[in-house]
Amino acid sequence: MFINKLVIATVFLTGAMTSAPQPRNDTVDFKAYDQKIPDTDLYFGLSPIPAGSFKMGSAESSPSHRSDEGPVREVKLDAFWMGTHEITWDIFELFLNKNFEASVMEKPLPPEVDGLTRPSTPYLDMTFGMGKEEMPAVGMTQYGAIQFCKWLYTKTGVFYRLPTEAEWEYAARAGSEAAYFFGDDAAQLEEYAWYADNSEKTTHKIGEKKANPWGLYDIYGNVIEWTNDAYLANYPSAKGTLDNPEEKTEELYPRVLRGGSFKSDAEDLRSATRFASTPNWKQIDPQIPKSRWWFPEAPFLGIRVVRPLETPSEEEIMAYYNQEPIDDY
Repeated sequence: MFINKLVIATVFLTGAMTSAPQPRNDTVDFKAYDQKIPDTDLYFGLSPIPAGSFKMGSAESSPSHRSDEGPVREVKLDAFWMGTHEITWDIFELFLNKNFEASVMEKPLPPEVDGLTRPSTPYLDMTFGMGKEEMPAVGMTQYGAIQFCKWLYTKTGVFYRLPTEAEWEYAARAGSEAAYFFGDDAAQLEEYAWYADNSEKTTHKIGEKKANPWGLYDIYGNVIEWTNDAYLANYPSAKGTLDNPEEKTEELYPRVLRGGSFKSDAEDLRSATRFASTPNWKQIDPQIPKSRWWFPEAPFLGIRVVRPLETPSEEEIMAYYNQEPIDDY
């Protein structure tokens, strides 16, 4: 069983998806809970992230500022839940391999789950020898990460997705305007993150370091995390407060990742630091077109999911999950 190390008041959500759309206003209490994977003993935790406003990015005068972190923008966000931990192989492998999922389930797979599109079997060991039990899943494309969220929805009836770039930074900052949620002193990272100085060049089991003030473990380091957004080299200038911003694109590259990884230096773990996906992570992929599911040269990127407080309509949910993949040559 996957052990969630955050001590919280737990609500188990176990419903399976039906043809009826979810209510737009959720009736569950806005508090921390564990999402059980039905018919297994696996679950992952979620922490409530309150609605609010914050300054996104970093000023030119900030330590280690980079040009793509500005201009600073005032952003307002609705409330949401965010995964207390990065998604582990324990759970991701159920999505990856239907036969494996069926073998560990306490009941037969329902037709909706059985019929889902799954990742191609990777021709490499996508754990890169770093282990599976309670270890973050790595190497998936953004498309693969979104399809994992669709699998979660089909299993649980609860809408999960990737965070927007603004949601990720807001949750990581947890109310702080400093370089890190704990302040500007990078020496404190040892208490909160696995990164280049202490990781020994490998991922680590989730939750071994301290959480940020909003209950998020490994929000810095361990694995870099997907967001929904397209990467723009500079934020567009904006007047006034931006309401739930998201940058969309019809191009495959670049997309935004956040948080740094076990390979990152301290300055790359700042709350404002941005990363961009690149086709270089598929250079050794022999397929034409290249895999829509895997980055065989990216053992450092993973997933943390969010759930909006207000559930979108069924039509909006399916539009998010059923985006056509873009061929990658």
